[in-house]
Amino acid sequence: MAAVAPLPVGILFLLLVLLFLFRFHKRWVAAFNRAVTNRITRRFAVRLPGFGIVIHAGRMSSRIYRTPVNVFRLPDGFVIALTYGRDSEWVKNVLAAHGCALETRRVVYRLSTPVVVHDPTLRRFPLLVRAGLRVVGATDYLHLSISPPVPTANVGR
Repeated sequence: MAAVAPLPVGILFLLLVLLFLFRFHKRWVAAFNRAVTNRITRRFAVRLPGFGIVIHAGRMSSRIYRTPVNVFRLPDGFVIALTYGRDSEWVKNVLAAHGCALETRRVVYRLSTPVVVHDPTLRRFPLLVRAGLRVVGATDYLHLSISPPVPTANVGR
């Protein structure tokens, strides 16, 4: 019998553990991401395609938060994958405020009319992203429309 290489088996085991944690213990993973991963992701999320920063106010505190997300452009707005589900605090904040700002690809958009959509087909996302979202059990996304720009008044004229 041939010996099994320990490195590939170890990597496979680690991936399975991470998948199990993400699929069945999303709150633990979310807490880790808030404390560690989001601090790193914020540095590049505004520049890379498929990433963005949702800028939203806390429902009770009115404190401004910047949450990194996976975001994709549509003709009428954006969709944001809800990898931790619709009960995430940032989702509740955006829904309560009826919108948010989104910084992606170095452009800031004002978004409104947030709607949580349950769609097991995830047809609004690119094929590879769909596959990844299915693996982690995400079937919800947030659809937001782009708000028209607010006209500025001619002050002093």
